[in-house]
Amino acid sequence: MLSWPCAALPEAELSGRTTIRIGGRAEWLLEPAHPDEFVAGWHAARERGYEPRVLGGGANLLLGDGTLPGVVITTERMGRVFRPRPDDELGAADEYAPLLPALTPLERGADTRLVAWAGCSLPGLVRITRELGWSGFEGLAGVPGHLGGGVAMNAGGRWGELWDVVESVRVLTRAGELQQLERAQCAPRYRDGNLGGAVVLGAVLRFRADERAAVKERVQGYLREKSAAQPVTEHSCGCIFKNPDKNLSAGRGAGQLIEAAGAKGLRRGDALVSEKHGNFIVNRGRASARDVLDLIEDVRARVADRFGLRLENEIKVWDASAS
Repeated sequence: MLSWPCAALPEAELSGRTTIRIGGRAEWLLEPAHPDEFVAGWHAARERGYEPRVLGGGANLLLGDGTLPGVVITTERMGRVFRPRPDDELGAADEYAPLLPALTPLERGADTRLVAWAGCSLPGLVRITRELGWSGFEGLAGVPGHLGGGVAMNAGGRWGELWDVVESVRVLTRAGELQQLERAQCAPRYRDGNLGGAVVLGAVLRFRADERAAVKERVQGYLREKSAAQPVTEHSCGCIFKNPDKNLSAGRGAGQLIEAAGAKGLRRGDALVSEKHGNFIVNRGRASARDVLDLIEDVRARVADRFGLRLENEIKVWDASAS
């Protein structure tokens, strides 16, 4: 049995760790509880010939049905949120190390920044900032997943994107080096944090002080709008396709193109194109990854035949046959 520098599980089931509840197993699943453990696990995996995959909250991801060879590192236990140290203390200690055991009690304070590790849930951060009366994260209401993946892909929608509040980010590069990057160094864009494949370990987030009631009202309003238009209570990956160039699609988003192509309601097994929003595929019970992949190609083909556009995946696919 291999020894790892953090908690590790062999042949670990992964479907329950994804928002669509689909997927097989990981040959090895590492569960670091601290960014330092994550880095140690990453290096240990590479020293043993594995190229580790990183699993956050399981949103925007479709896992293959078989066994994923090698190592998956989950950020599930890296869910700390805390205040940054005062400016006069930053030279003496690591800004990404906790100053307090937890962010309690919730006091507004003068410094409207939070430090969050990669495993912090986006819904959790929405709740924290809502209670603090800090604005800037309301547009992420209803978006699942973890901070790390959200920063990497610049999660969000028409009400705002995650990088709207990112001040700096700590990453582990593909070469295994730690870097702290300011926002200006990254130039994030639509659905891309522009980090060159680096893994996000944590971020400093800066918000704007507002009235608690106003922030709460905006969060509730966005949630109502999303619930009316998206299958937020069903198991899905989130949006399947990126929105195409508006100049090529006559201003229509992927969901509108899918609906106009008559693809709403298409299904393969228990995988169904949502009747509520065409850019969502939901798992109605026991859908397999193969069902979802085949359905994606069905939808892509219909849109291509009708509009001459090839939709590009927004979700990531981990193929169990590839290392």
